[in-house]
Amino acid sequence: MATYYSNDFRAGLKIMLDGEPYAVEASEFVKPGKGQAFARVKLRRLLTGTRVEKTFKSTDSAEGADVADMNLTFLYSDGEFWHFMNNTTFEQLAADEKAVGDNAKWLLDQAECIVTLWNGQPISVTPPNFVELEIVDTDPGLKGDTAGTGGKPATLSTGAVVKVPLFVQIGEVIKVDTRSGEYVSRVK
Repeated sequence: MATYYSNDFRAGLKIMLDGEPYAVEASEFVKPGKGQAFARVKLRRLLTGTRVEKTFKSTDSAEGADVADMNLTFLYSDGEFWHFMNNTTFEQLAADEKAVGDNAKWLLDQAECIVTLWNGQPISVTPPNFVELEIVDTDPGLKGDTAGTGGKPATLSTGAVVKVPLFVQIGEVIKVDTRSGEYVSRVK
């Protein structure tokens, strides 16, 4: 794998630190008036999703991570594993709960997901940016109730709970942003 110096760090680059893969989210190169130049880097640990901020000297280097992002189709969940399929090779892959994490509530059958593989094993699953889900439970909206916050909780078909406007009713299909977990619009 290639070696990257700290001044080569750019957003999106995946590197190895302490034997684990990290993704660079932001990098700022600083050259103080006195002393050695350094890079202040924001990293995301790919195995857990935690964010870390580290400082690297300009002479520090890191190996590139052997990490691959693949577009796979979500098939089903058997309770322990979430199963995905490559549409070109029809190869199936199983991801555990650690890899899927909180994104399980956004996975629908036949959804195109980005699965990150490290050493052939899935380490993270990213659902589509927007999903369309049906509301299975919410409070009825009272006519003229505009004094409140303008929202109410709604339970979706996958079990996720989202804050929706007062006019949305049970049985309607809504569009949700999976990155923030927020209501976007109703689907006609």
